[in-house]
Amino acid sequence: MTQTSTDPRAAWLIRLGDSALILGHRLSEWSSRAPTIEEDIALSNLALDLIGQTRALYSHACALEGQGRNEDVLAYRRAEPEFRNLLLVEQPNGNFADTMARHLIFAAYALPLYEALAGSNDAEVAGIATRSAREMTYHLRHAGEWMIRLGDGTAESRDKAQEAFEDLWAYVPELFEADDLDRKVAATGFGVDPSTLRPAFDAAIDAVLARATLKRPVERHGISGGRKGVHSEHLGHMLATMQYLQRAYPDAVW
Repeated sequence: MTQTSTDPRAAWLIRLGDSALILGHRLSEWSSRAPTIEEDIALSNLALDLIGQTRALYSHACALEGQGRNEDVLAYRRAEPEFRNLLLVEQPNGNFADTMARHLIFAAYALPLYEALAGSNDAEVAGIATRSAREMTYHLRHAGEWMIRLGDGTAESRDKAQEAFEDLWAYVPELFEADDLDRKVAATGFGVDPSTLRPAFDAAIDAVLARATLKRPVERHGISGGRKGVHSEHLGHMLATMQYLQRAYPDAVW
């Protein structure tokens, strides 16, 4: 088990990077399996955006903490309880509506997060956030257009789109839970308190649901724990695949 970061700034950036990494890997699982070749390419590009965000966040976190780690150590040498990603992003791809609903929810959260983070007093973080916000603008539009197409399409596609939202909505409250780490980095001007992002998220989601003729799911008690290292069974299976090569051949040079 790797050491945990004692620098709150690094710990917070790693948390953001974890969610981007896991969702990026999930989207990469669609490669060669998407409904059309154009969407196959699009999903691969979305995955690459997220992996790029991960590398930038991890690299700066490692520089801040000064413990000799790098992004490969963070991605491939940590066990399941050491990851601090949101539970939403580790959920299986399911059908295409499930994937698009998951991505819409994440993008509607991540876009205002990065827009706010662009004002960080850390110039490197501000730069990462500015680039990431541009990417997430496209992610939000892409997922939103697909959910509109599915929701306002056939009876079957509408049912699947509605069911996808209903199944994933329990993971929404965790997006906006703020803990001591969030409050600490926000108070210093380094990071962002996620509890402030809910109005922007609601506005983005409601706009898509209205055009898609879908109903907003009833908000019940949410499922959380990802930021504390408590995950669903899906993450362990995913890490077993994602980390296999690095663990089989540690320190290999290509």
